[in-house]
Amino acid sequence: MSRPDKSPSPRSGSGTAELLRIEGIRKTFPGVVALDGVDFKLRRGEVHVLLGENGAGKSTLIKMLSGAYRPDAGRILVDGRETRIHEAQDAERLGIATIYQEFNLVPDLTVAENIFLGRQPRRFGLIDRKTMEADAAELLARVGVNVSPRARVRELGIARLQMVEIAKALSLNARVLIMDEPTAVLTSEEVDKLFAIVRRLREDGVGIVFITHHLEEIAALGDRVTVIRDGKSVGQVPATTPEDELVRLMVGRSIEQQYPRERAGTDTSTGTDTSTSTSTSTALLSVEGLTRDGVFQDVSFEVRAGEVVGIAGLVGAGRTEVVRAVFGADPYDKGSVKVSGTALPRHDVVAAMAAGVGLVPEDRKGQGLLLDASVAENLGLVTLRSATRGGLVDLKGQQAAAARIAEQLGVRMAGLGQHVRTLSGGNQQKVVIGKWLLADTRILILDEPTRGIDVGAKVEIYQLINELTAAGAAVVMISSDLPEVLGMSDRVLVMAQGRIAGELAAGEATQDAVMALAVSTPTPPDSPNTTPDSPETPDTAVEGSRGH
Repeated sequence: MSRPDKSPSPRSGSGTAELLRIEGIRKTFPGVVALDGVDFKLRRGEVHVLLGENGAGKSTLIKMLSGAYRPDAGRILVDGRETRIHEAQDAERLGIATIYQEFNLVPDLTVAENIFLGRQPRRFGLIDRKTMEADAAELLARVGVNVSPRARVRELGIARLQMVEIAKALSLNARVLIMDEPTAVLTSEEVDKLFAIVRRLREDGVGIVFITHHLEEIAALGDRVTVIRDGKSVGQVPATTPEDELVRLMVGRSIEQQYPRERAGTDTSTGTDTSTSTSTSTALLSVEGLTRDGVFQDVSFEVRAGEVVGIAGLVGAGRTEVVRAVFGADPYDKGSVKVSGTALPRHDVVAAMAAGVGLVPEDRKGQGLLLDASVAENLGLVTLRSATRGGLVDLKGQQAAAARIAEQLGVRMAGLGQHVRTLSGGNQQKVVIGKWLLADTRILILDEPTRGIDVGAKVEIYQLINELTAAGAAVVMISSDLPEVLGMSDRVLVMAQGRIAGELAAGEATQDAVMALAVSTPTPPDSPNTTPDSPETPDTAVEGSRGH
């Protein structure tokens, strides 16, 4: 995505009217100091970015503003008056609305019913649906989304669900809108639309607290930035502050290299392999002619020991569907998947795991973790079967292994007994990866491995990928962040319309080269026309065009 133009700043009135002030907020949980003296100010008609690593305390802070938590010390002032926010109704009364990453909507209700849930207009004691739907239509028009108020929420995509949440906040006459990583799962086109809505709200005088891990969004949208590190506010700077300085404030150090891929025996200037270790070694993973009718067609590729193969493409190109089929999570109609030359049975996750294949899914909370189980229990999920003898689980051995891997990965936690639900996104992702490391996985498939995590945790995961490949593992990586794919891959496969459109070596893989393949129409192998057509970019938004 090209960087959106920044709206003029400061806006009229933004420097005088203070909506919200937080002074010296402290919050502790058993064994953990989540916040320790945080200060924050929000003016009318500004976008104030809240920046920090996963686990820095951002989520705890916004939960106190929304009434989910109560501070142990410090003050919250709204319009200059000290106030206490003990529950969600208090926040609503004060005009504070929060849009979380996990939307708070009821799937089986209509859009209008969700917007006015618990506050439906009534006439003669009955819900006045005509008024409710008319009011909902007006709010939806205000946020610029073309959705029927009568549509069921379950029928909507992520971007439209987010717009419904914003409309719901506006129905509460929100003067303070808190947005927790609103762009994490949006395409480039959807991000542009969201930014336009946020700018309109800012012009209307709404104060917006914007949490993001995408540093390029800060200069594009923000006015000021407050950085939180280890539960403390460590600085308030203009949104025009260089990214390197923001990173230094956020992680307490400079990050010299954003994508620290270590390619053994590779000429980094050309991307050509100057050794024979990976180019001549037997493929660990071989996928041949994989086909699922209507989803992907004739997909073939190999991954060798010590290699990272990235998969890029448009939204809907079939990347996730292919790797889920390789792992055995989804069926396929034709083709084969082989590990070290041995074919795996179709649609058999247990067989894939036994062969040393692991999958870190894009939905880590829904598919990668048991949120209400402990860190130790989650880390032991994959090895549970092998740790069981005579129907009894070697709990001591599982605990020791979990402790070792948690320390190796640097998981920030109160202890192995802490529920995974309460960890930050970056630490949750480390647990998902850690369970596969405990199983001595030889082929690790990573689907959006750094989505929703901060720059410091990203680099830690990149280093982990380096360690895995140095030890002889093979890695397949899908990412919506094209610079990440280019920076960390030894080869890049580009998918278009359910087929492999081309393969690029590290030295050949540029954003332009990838995008040219991603928007092409791949020619089936048996077609006499071997030159792919290159139509104009389709309406489907391009994944990967957003730099991080």
